Amino acid sequence: GWAGGQLRIVNPETSEACADGEVGEIWVSGPHVTQGYWGRDEHNAETFQARVRGHEAEGGFLRTGDLGFQREGELFVTGRLKDLIIVDGRNHYPQDIEQTVETQHEGFRLGCCAAFSVEQANEEKLVVLIEVDRQYTPPGDGAGAHVLEQAEVLKKVRQAVAAAHSLDVHELVLLQHGEVLKTSSGKVQRRACRAKHLEGSFQRWPG
Repeated sequence: GWAGGQLRIVNPETSEACADGEVGEIWVSGPHVTQGYWGRDEHNAETFQARVRGHEAEGGFLRTGDLGFQREGELFVTGRLKDLIIVDGRNHYPQDIEQTVETQHEGFRLGCCAAFSVEQANEEKLVVLIEVDRQYTPPGDGAGAHVLEQAEVLKKVRQAVAAAHSLDVHELVLLQHGEVLKTSSGKVQRRACRAKHLEGSFQRWPG
């Protein structure tokens, strides 16, 4: 048991239980789990009364929206279902891509990167936002140096992401210091960053 309740790792698409060590959505049940939002029966059944396929008699589970796996009874949380990037039918964790990108340039701020996908012509394309440290000054002089360097940086990032994740970076956006949206505890808000990017209101580097 898990604090008087139950915990299952479930494939979010098929509702089948995952094997030990296999990543899926974390589902929980128990006396502490809310029964849902008042007056929203359809949403409640899907989110708060989810059934594991083949184990329907077990009762309803709350779908947490968190991804993770269990190994020998221990739970490991790997990310959020809504943040998952799906390109060409393959799943990618944004934090893995962000870690690859952050190390590609001395001017990039660690922990200030957001990776997400945008739909273009019915295809999901990868967009990466990264902050440039305000202390960083590019070599050379004048605006020409910035432009030249951005092209080189983009090429380097593209190669690194292709090598590590077999993914094409559709767009790399360099942002000014402090632009990436975060929660009060410092977690990158990828969906909010995506919305702000789509409306074109970020302050880009070099300004």
